[in-house]
Amino acid sequence: MTKNILLTGCTRGLGRALVDRFIEQGHVVVGCGRASDEIDRLSQTYPFPHNFQRVDVSRADQVEAWSKPLLKNGLVPDIVINNGGVINRNACLWEVPAEEFDQVVDINLKGVANVLREFLPAMVTRRRGVIVNFSSGWGRSASSEVAPYCATKWAIEGLTKSLAQELPAGMAAIPLNPGVINTQLLQSCYGTEANNYPDADQWSYRAASVILSFNESHNGQSLTI
Repeated sequence: MTKNILLTGCTRGLGRALVDRFIEQGHVVVGCGRASDEIDRLSQTYPFPHNFQRVDVSRADQVEAWSKPLLKNGLVPDIVINNGGVINRNACLWEVPAEEFDQVVDINLKGVANVLREFLPAMVTRRRGVIVNFSSGWGRSASSEVAPYCATKWAIEGLTKSLAQELPAGMAAIPLNPGVINTQLLQSCYGTEANNYPDADQWSYRAASVILSFNESHNGQSLTI
């Protein structure tokens, strides 16, 4: 059955790879990201019924403006994947500038809340759908020099597990650790050691299948790919 899949952070890394996998399997992808050039390329490569827009999820007004025409046209997501995220530059917590700390929190945590605020009501009305909020190994452990990022991913675990208790039967909210993948984010922390891990495209084949398998029985579980 064709699913409507809403995906944030679709312009690079894990999100960009998942776009290809989901569409290859016949699903409709609605995605957003901040890179205008990549949004344009995605729109040309995957035209209607797919839809890609430039949206900064940290801006509640932009998310609202993105959601309204989609919902008005009947596109209620079957799966929402909150993948969009950033990491601070490696530094001790007291050395991270306030502006950089705020950006990590605004995108990684508040961005998730902004997306759910707009799209969840229609899903709850139907009593159907799966929310996948990308967590991290650093949402269940800690490491030096990435305290802001860890803080947001620990918060995603708590937010998602709380949300899971609020959803009606038939729905699921899952904090998902995607694993260790060679992306720009990992390279910023690991440097050349990131090359020892699979890249986003390799990862996406298994990840897409796993995500598509989620259902209400997985509600509230902290899962890992």
